[in-house]
Amino acid sequence: MLIIIWKFRAKRGQEQTFEQAYGPDGAWVTLFRKGNGYLGTELLRSQDGSYVTIDRWNSQEAYAVFQNDHSSDYQLIDDRCTSLTDEETLIGTFFVV
Repeated sequence: MLIIIWKFRAKRGQEQTFEQAYGPDGAWVTLFRKGNGYLGTELLRSQDGSYVTIDRWNSQEAYAVFQNDHSSDYQLIDDRCTSLTDEETLIGTFFVV
């Protein structure tokens, strides 16, 4: 299993819109569901107001195929969501052992 973890800081006043976009029924999950091998996403909020997303895929290959097949849609959503965040950092890509 492949796990991808991102950390975000939503812009002040954009928290609810951010949560809608990155949450379980948001634009990102809707797009990811188009990929074979997508297993789910969790959106977590810290006490300090930062957020973490945890995306799960059944394999690195499944994620690579998704990226290839949906790169333009991914970029479109990424461009729209840029206005919602002050910070976006890839924590890392992990494999379940």
